[in-house]
Amino acid sequence: SEDGAVWLAPSRLSPYKFYQYLVQSTDADVIRFMKMLTFMPLEEIKEMESLMSQNDYVPNTAQKKLAEEVTRFVHGAEGLRKALKATEGLRPGADTVLDAETLEALAEVIPTSELKLDEVLGQPVVDVMALAGLQKSKGEAKRLVKGGGARLNNVKVESEDAVVGEADVIEGRVMMLAAGKKNKMLIKIV
Repeated sequence: SEDGAVWLAPSRLSPYKFYQYLVQSTDADVIRFMKMLTFMPLEEIKEMESLMSQNDYVPNTAQKKLAEEVTRFVHGAEGLRKALKATEGLRPGADTVLDAETLEALAEVIPTSELKLDEVLGQPVVDVMALAGLQKSKGEAKRLVKGGGARLNNVKVESEDAVVGEADVIEGRVMMLAAGKKNKMLIKIV
């Protein structure tokens, strides 16, 4: 998007950002957007509107349906798949197995640090966290690991002595570190 506008051209906005824009629609707008932007039968849209007013309605169900329908139309089934995988991978506390394509697509959404392979491979995770700037110091990174808040590619770092292995650098080019549930950083190998 540019200045709050959303682009319907796949080349102007990534599937992830497009999906996120739609999934964040307000309850007041979602039904109107469904009518304007999807090919859903009006009967199905009316049913969704009715469900939204019931006590057992799961929040954001309508928004997810809207985002899926329009993202599929604009970006295709593959674009929707990428958006859903990226959304799941960034969900706080997610256990999603990540691939290089998904992580590289997130580079425009989460902070990114570029490091050389020898600065990462075989190095303690706490050192890499500090070097990348995710933590201010190695000591801070060690405290995070002790407290259970450090993750490497969505897998909890169990020991402050843990080192980055070859399997952690996905396809030899990217990995994701997390400090807590929401503070994530992409590491690109240059």
